[in-house]
Amino acid sequence: MTRPSTAPLPATLVVIPTYDERAALPGTLERLRRAVPAAHVLVVDDASPDGTGEWAQEVSRTDPAVHVLHRPGKQGLGPAYLAGFAWGLEQGYEQLVEMDADASHRPEQLPSLLEGVRRGADLAIGSRWVPGGAVHDWPAHRRLLSRGANLYVRALMGLGVADATAGFRVFRAELLERLMEGEIASQGYCFQVDMTRRARDLGAVIAEVPIDFDERTEGASKMSSSIVREALVRVTLWGLARRTQRLRKALR
Repeated sequence: MTRPSTAPLPATLVVIPTYDERAALPGTLERLRRAVPAAHVLVVDDASPDGTGEWAQEVSRTDPAVHVLHRPGKQGLGPAYLAGFAWGLEQGYEQLVEMDADASHRPEQLPSLLEGVRRGADLAIGSRWVPGGAVHDWPAHRRLLSRGANLYVRALMGLGVADATAGFRVFRAELLERLMEGEIASQGYCFQVDMTRRARDLGAVIAEVPIDFDERTEGASKMSSSIVREALVRVTLWGLARRTQRLRKALR
């Protein structure tokens, strides 16, 4: 694992989880470094068989803004982000970013999310489903799954967020510290919903910033039926628990 030098840290750390992203990561990293040159990047690699972690380590030897956290095996998106967040908080970064390795999230739009935090948000979400947001080159079933999942979350949990499953986000460090005081075991879509509901429960200011979401052109999607099932079950349980809690309060 590489660490920052003793020079003063920039405000922002971009956390990028990877598993077999050797084909996609170089282009994403190049675009990111151009778009936000002052930011640092932490690649959290789950022992990718295709050598993603080793490639990132080589880059880190010549680019002091790139760091690598090697994990012993594939453990899921949520745990990868939590490990990256813990590392970033320990180092003292002020803003921590979630971003995909495959450039589905356009690095050039990260400044807009950072501006959302600078204007007072504790959490800025890059949203596909607010005015100005868009998805590109998605088949109809992907659009239906994402829109349907977000409508279900909104109806059942009342989070007031149009894209609770979005994975392009900026957290203020103070919020992340509070979020990580509790146990977070969710993964995939469910991890994003979980972090959103926890942020809302803490009274965080959440801003949605419109983004363009591009279908990946390199590598393979990590979405699976088990991730979708986990999200459906957990969101249903969380929603029922929230409604029960509200009913109890109303009956007091």
